[in-house]
Amino acid sequence: MLMAHPAVLEDLIAQYEAFTLLGAEESTPEARQRLADISYTLCVATGTRDVDMALIAARHRLSGARPEDDSLLQTAAPLQPSAPKEQVSGV
Repeated sequence: MLMAHPAVLEDLIAQYEAFTLLGAEESTPEARQRLADISYTLCVATGTRDVDMALIAARHRLSGARPEDDSLLQTAAPLQPSAPKEQVSGV
């Protein structure tokens, strides 16, 4: 899967948050369409089908992601540290 550049993700998140804060859902048809376009682009850029998951995935991919940003993402079990191996000395 292609990965969006972090700058693109940051811009999409900022646009989504701005349109949401301004109440684009209840605004003009143009604002609603722009919010829908941003939501769709976020989903495509993150490989998700839901804007909430897209926001979580996008924030997780940014440097400095906070632990709570990936709370809904499935992750593999953490690797367990391996026991130190005994060194064999040459005789």
